[in-house]
Amino acid sequence: MLSLDDSRWSELQHAYGDAADIPELLSQLAGLPSSENNNEPWFSIWSALAHQGDVYSASFAAVPHVIEALASAPLKADFSHFQFPAWVEICRVKKGVSVPENIAPAYFKSLARLPALVAAAASRQWDEGFLCCALSAVAAAKGQPAIAEAVLDLTPDVAGEFLEWFFER
Repeated sequence: MLSLDDSRWSELQHAYGDAADIPELLSQLAGLPSSENNNEPWFSIWSALAHQGDVYSASFAAVPHVIEALASAPLKADFSHFQFPAWVEICRVKKGVSVPENIAPAYFKSLARLPALVAAAASRQWDEGFLCCALSAVAAAKGQPAIAEAVLDLTPDVAGEFLEWFFER
């Protein structure tokens, strides 16, 4: 994983240019802040690293840090700790973006941790949003980006409509 004090962050890109500002945002995740109501640092992380479905070299370097924060306390982590890495992987596949070679091992190794972290969070209370993000993270980690994306939109109403459609076809 690229250290937060590594000068190579300035060589990586995000939606607004070089990613020299990303380590400071990622360092704030250690306290497991909520992403509700566009709270920081999540608002800036999402805006810079997963901007309108686009992902960047810095997105892939950030994912291991998000997952490391999640791993520190999966019972307390916010839904975005699961949603963000899943969304980065979904967008990577959809847009055909390559992960830089020097970042790829840490990126893919961190994604592989997601199913175990979902299991570690299983004893907490989950609302439907958390459930969707956790399921999406598992699907993304297991190489199923289309399912990961679909499950993010799977509210109880949508699930009911899907089941009606599925059994009527």
